[in-house]
Amino acid sequence: MSRIGKLPIPIPDGVTVDINDSTVKVTGPKGELTQSFNPDMEIAMEDGTVVVRRPSDQQRHRALHGLTRALIANMVAGVSTGYKKVLVIVGVGYRAEMVGQRLNLIVGFSHPILVTPPPGITFTVESPTRFSIEGINKQLVGEIASQVRAVRPPEPYKGKGIRFEGEYVRRKAGKTAA
Repeated sequence: MSRIGKLPIPIPDGVTVDINDSTVKVTGPKGELTQSFNPDMEIAMEDGTVVVRRPSDQQRHRALHGLTRALIANMVAGVSTGYKKVLVIVGVGYRAEMVGQRLNLIVGFSHPILVTPPPGITFTVESPTRFSIEGINKQLVGEIASQVRAVRPPEPYKGKGIRFEGEYVRRKAGKTAA
């Protein structure tokens, strides 16, 4: 039995879960998420928790069991508390600023980079070299954070670029004089 798949998902106060065949709709104080899952997985409400069961011990069903449970748990956590990724900019003259709802990145190119958030994502600039990406969909927050980091990933010689908070950048030695 999957160690993750067999765990029940507790439903916090203010969050409602509607299960319709293989479609799960989770509504909470931060918003609403809907996702369809494999129809082989049995998703049910029991005693204020969501339980996921698998029909057999086939490899495919074992893989889907833990995945389905984790995705539903992420939906519940997203609508109740939300997700946040913090990014840090390192480099002389590199900075971020808000232009309306869009994020303006000045990271050493001849032009500023404007990043428009998709629906459900908000950018917050905490300081010129530190900003955060917030939303209720864990996958979307991570994807947008990765795309913003890809604008100027940290380079290994001086460490300049955009990095996740707490990310370790392995440095290389530069040229040495002969």
